[in-house]
Amino acid sequence: MGGDSRISLDPLLGRNRYACCPRPEPEIAAFGSSTASSISVAGFQAADRLRCRIEVELGCRGASAVYAHELSRVRRELVQLCGLADLAGLESVFSSSGTDAHLIATQLVAEGGESPLLVIMMEGDETGKGVPAALNGRHFSSRSALGLTFLEGAPLAGAKTVEVAPVPLRSGDGTPRLADAIHRDVDSLTSLAVKQGQRVLLILLDQSKTGLIAPSPAFAEALRHRFPDRVDLLVDGCQFRLAPSTLRGYLEKGFMVALTGSKFLTGPAFSGLLFIPSGLTHRLSRCRLPGALSAYSARADWPGSWAATAVLDDVANFGLLLRWEAALAELRAFSILSQVEIRGFLEEFARGVQGRLADDPLFDPLPAPGLERGSVGDPASWDSVPTVFPFLLRRPGRGNLRGALLNGDETSEIYRLLQRDLSGSGVAPLTSGGMDAAVLRCQLGQPAACGTRDGIALSALRICASSRLVVEAVATGDSAGILRRVTAALDKTAWLLSTT
Repeated sequence: MGGDSRISLDPLLGRNRYACCPRPEPEIAAFGSSTASSISVAGFQAADRLRCRIEVELGCRGASAVYAHELSRVRRELVQLCGLADLAGLESVFSSSGTDAHLIATQLVAEGGESPLLVIMMEGDETGKGVPAALNGRHFSSRSALGLTFLEGAPLAGAKTVEVAPVPLRSGDGTPRLADAIHRDVDSLTSLAVKQGQRVLLILLDQSKTGLIAPSPAFAEALRHRFPDRVDLLVDGCQFRLAPSTLRGYLEKGFMVALTGSKFLTGPAFSGLLFIPSGLTHRLSRCRLPGALSAYSARADWPGSWAATAVLDDVANFGLLLRWEAALAELRAFSILSQVEIRGFLEEFARGVQGRLADDPLFDPLPAPGLERGSVGDPASWDSVPTVFPFLLRRPGRGNLRGALLNGDETSEIYRLLQRDLSGSGVAPLTSGGMDAAVLRCQLGQPAACGTRDGIALSALRICASSRLVVEAVATGDSAGILRRVTAALDKTAWLLSTT
């Protein structure tokens, strides 16, 4: 409810496209928050309490009024939990997903200026699959968030034409490009666009599917300073791996920020939000939108006084509301923890994962630069610690020789097998240790495309930390137990590589 085709459940497996279940699965070893997570027990209970309250409220007033009232409450609490309640002029727009948030932001900026718009984004493999189409003003799914069906890839009726220029973050072999090379590409594209009379929306990715930040915040700010009337800035923070000080820093510097509650926070998939800082609200609040956007957004999702609401229907998206309620339950629990507690666990998690990946010849961890944001946020904050660890898979080698890398399809098959109890599948003869690996069900981040080596198109699996794991570690005092689960998940991966 309230999401596009990605959220539909497979009738046989009872899971969505992200392999997540709509009910809690506390038995699964969940380390895939860079993709999505099944709802937690606490999140499910919070959503169910709200569902019961909504049923009572619907007996007194209409669905759209109930939705608007409850979403306004969620908006206020979210702003407070993010430490932004005192940020004057801040506005927010709810969206069903991060992709929807990109569509909304781009159409707002395109409508807010008379010049044609160029959107400069970081490569699509490092963000959402449908983001390039959304930025281009096209339907990115066969079904919209509010239930209308479309031809995927077709233009939105009345949408502004937007040119999209992707900038690669990794070299052909999957290694990260140098920041200077990325900055030169962005600078060249921006300078040419301005010379041709275009406006530019630059999207800074913090963080990507594989944990990268690009371009640097300082570079983005300098670019806007050079072209103050031509450049707008949007942070794709949809992983929500951002501390409150970082989020505030971006907004105070005039960046819009897109977030979701479904990645680091581990709320259910399809809970998006766009924060718009005071410096942009005056211009963007007057922008009208194409009527086709009413298929994606409801009137209550927006600030009430904005001109954009004129084309939107006064309808309820209770699915979006309930998913954000579940995500808020995760954020509440995380927000009461101290920086010392959060950073302490994340550093321990990083050491454990990086050590295990480095020690096993079946794994090839992808190198990644540090998480540097310059003057944005606090460098001592927890979000300067890596929480996404991508790695390639190899076949067992002979002697001192490392085995061949798996291609993308082979990696996807390992990803699927990790989620299953294989004890009775006959995948391979099982030893006592192998039996433990076979039984374990675990979820890693979906394979992310990351270049080509020796003619092989590669994809990386990802081990991820999440707010839910941090809360568990602090509450139980058993961070070692969580690291044992990580080890078990990687043991099963190694077992599969050795036996399939």
